[in-house]
Amino acid sequence: MDIKGLDYNTQREKLILSEYGREIQKMVDVAIGLPDKEERMRCAMSIIHQMENKNPQVRQSDNYQQTLWDHLYLMSRGQLDIDWPFDVQNAENLSTKPQPMGHPTSGNMSRIRHYGLLMGEVFEKLKTMPEGPECDELVRVTANQMKRNLLAWGHGSIDDERIADDLARFTDGRIQIDLSTFRFDRISVTSNEPAGGKRKKKK
Repeated sequence: MDIKGLDYNTQREKLILSEYGREIQKMVDVAIGLPDKEERMRCAMSIIHQMENKNPQVRQSDNYQQTLWDHLYLMSRGQLDIDWPFDVQNAENLSTKPQPMGHPTSGNMSRIRHYGLLMGEVFEKLKTMPEGPECDELVRVTANQMKRNLLAWGHGSIDDERIADDLARFTDGRIQIDLSTFRFDRISVTSNEPAGGKRKKKK
């Protein structure tokens, strides 16, 4: 709703540095438009003084004067033509946000999150590992660990066929275990009971 005579913050231009408020931003905008360079400089000095009063915690920094002039440069969008008393070339870096970090299970790893990130590294190793006793032992250890991880995640179904299918899929078909000869370790299903869970009382 637009009511004539009322000025809402939501209808105004977004502040560059909100901690200094809209009045100081207006002062900066006025300073930019002043025709005389000396007058712009005097106005800038006055703005810096007001900024320091408005945001006194900035004084806790050893180089707070540098910070204030950097902030003034940012609020002027680099358009304030004065002889800057401090080097403001790196001021833009203050407003640069860090790039978001990727989640460790993003991309292809998200499909094997129930097996864990380390198991993903084992799958990658098995893709290129030469055949032999060492590879056979790693396959045996990997398959049994996959079964334990499924139990810990509580996925319910931990049949051997699923382990064999997943192992083949996550190694791009490189590892195929023969369930007619392959023997899993004996794993107790009761280990899947949630920690702190209450067992049902026998009637």
